[in-house]
Amino acid sequence: MLPLNALRVFEAAARHLSFNLAAKELHVTASAVSHQIKLLEAYLGIKLFHRQTRQVSLTPEAETYLPGVRLGLEQISEATRRVMSRQDTTIRINLAPAIAGGWLIPRLYDFYEKYPDIDIEITTSMRLVDFSHSDVDLAVRFGKGYWKGLNSHLLIPEELIPVCSPKLMAQVGHPDSPEGLLKLPLLHVKPKATDWQEWFEAVGIPQKILKMGAGFQNSPLMLDAVEAGLGYGIVSRHLIEQELVTGRIVIPFDISITGSNGYFLVYPESRENDYKIKLFRDWVLEQIKNSA
Repeated sequence: MLPLNALRVFEAAARHLSFNLAAKELHVTASAVSHQIKLLEAYLGIKLFHRQTRQVSLTPEAETYLPGVRLGLEQISEATRRVMSRQDTTIRINLAPAIAGGWLIPRLYDFYEKYPDIDIEITTSMRLVDFSHSDVDLAVRFGKGYWKGLNSHLLIPEELIPVCSPKLMAQVGHPDSPEGLLKLPLLHVKPKATDWQEWFEAVGIPQKILKMGAGFQNSPLMLDAVEAGLGYGIVSRHLIEQELVTGRIVIPFDISITGSNGYFLVYPESRENDYKIKLFRDWVLEQIKNSA
């Protein structure tokens, strides 16, 4: 009988090109990985890896075999998920911290009212989740909306706008013009340091060199600094709905620019008919429609 566990070990070792890294992923020893590979090689009657001192490489036969193995393992995983999906009442979502607190969480009350028997499990990270090696059902990604093997639905377009705290506004007064923003630190999210440059160009004040203030890893950290009165920030309008309502943040100039990216709900193409995927997707798209 074909050793299915050995196939899983082979796929991991081939992906990492390392028995040690495969062992770490699978929570076994490197010798156990080597043993499973030898079992599979004996079953197939071919050699799968060239073994060198500290590294391995795939043989031509393994290169031919690997795509079919991956497809088979994915189909087994997908079939298992479909069978279990209606029994599992937890929807697992991974997203960036900014959209978690700034957009999704304030809307979850409506979801729980409609689906009281369904639980939501939220994790946040700046990295893109790997659906094939995690139990995440859906994710929200920032980008242009195209990711191989994933379906995507636009949730929030990037509409960048300058913001500050009422405390700062009271201290320095309202700037007479957008150019007045240049007198104070321009807080920014490090991966998107060009946002200010693009905004000033859009309002007709191009700046070759901007004197930037502190940079932050993500929008929530930057907004904390904005609320503390450390300077002006620039952020997507849709991520500060609650802050604007409560008055924790104000908009010095209601001039926004549309970025080329946005926040997208994504999930594997192979799971588009999954019960949990459809349930959450339809609900969140209805939220978008109602807030338009």
